[in-house]
Amino acid sequence: MQLFYNPEISEKDKQIIFPKDESKHIVKVLRKSEGDILNITNGNGLLINAEIIKADIKQCLAKVISVEKQPAPPYYVHMIVAPTKMNDRYEWFLEKAMEIGVHEITPIICDHSERKVVKLNRFERVLQSAMKQSLHYRMPKLNDPINFSDFIATEIEGSKYIAHCEEETGKNYLQNEIIPGENINILIGPEGDFSKEEIEKAINKGWNAVSLGDSRLRTETAAIVACHSVALINQKK
Repeated sequence: MQLFYNPEISEKDKQIIFPKDESKHIVKVLRKSEGDILNITNGNGLLINAEIIKADIKQCLAKVISVEKQPAPPYYVHMIVAPTKMNDRYEWFLEKAMEIGVHEITPIICDHSERKVVKLNRFERVLQSAMKQSLHYRMPKLNDPINFSDFIATEIEGSKYIAHCEEETGKNYLQNEIIPGENINILIGPEGDFSKEEIEKAINKGWNAVSLGDSRLRTETAAIVACHSVALINQKK
């Protein structure tokens, strides 16, 4: 199955008009023609089957045959992850988190962050590609980067966890804290971890300190471990 993405479509549409760049990809690169069936999602839970009725490289037109709506997931995970020094590592996290299951992502700028500027357009393209490859019908919400202090000061819903490497008594493993079906927010720091001041600020604001295991993990690895832990707990019967 090959999946196409068009955020503008709705379940009421009878026809779908593809923009020029995607029309060219469908007709010239993939060599699709009249009568071929396309599987399209709007990234908000819809899967639409449509038949090509005009295979034009400038404006491909398809007729909607059927519409299926994927139910909302039973849980919600928001990953708040510091950008990595090397962009490709953060993009790897985005790709794998999309495959595993993530619903919201916020790049957070911390005291020890070596990268303070990110390109959201590039991140968006990585997420779109991963969504289509993994056959998911929901695009995660990608937020603008935000400073740690500003983020901590905001009110958010759900359980709140900060994973850090500082020695601390009474710090439980994340997988032992997760309750199936809940909204979860997880903070993952940069290379060099969160500063002690940031950890204190988070705990004072109601964030629970957790461990992701006994190994010292890279930022992107820690974020994937956290995503997978949440997904695995929510798959238990």
